[in-house]
Amino acid sequence: MNRTLALVLGLALVTPASAENGKEDLKRYCTGDATTYCGGMDPGGEEMKACFTKHRKDLSENCRRAIDAYEAKGGK
Repeated sequence: MNRTLALVLGLALVTPASAENGKEDLKRYCTGDATTYCGGMDPGGEEMKACFTKHRKDLSENCRRAIDAYEAKGGK
C-alpha cells in the first residue's frame, strides 16, 4: 500500500463517528500536509496528532480550517 493511501486511511480511522463530515475534509485538505510534515509516522497514532500540533503554523490554511471545523464538531 502506498504511503499516501495509508495516511488517508489512518486519518479516517482516528476520527469519531460524530465528526463524519469533518473526516472527509480532513482527508481532502490535510493529507498533503501530513505527508510533508509527518510522513514517517503512524497515521492513526498519537505521534501523528503531536506532529500536527507541532507543525500547526506550517500547515496549509485549508488544513487548519478543516482541523478547526472538525474540533468544533466534537473531534479530538
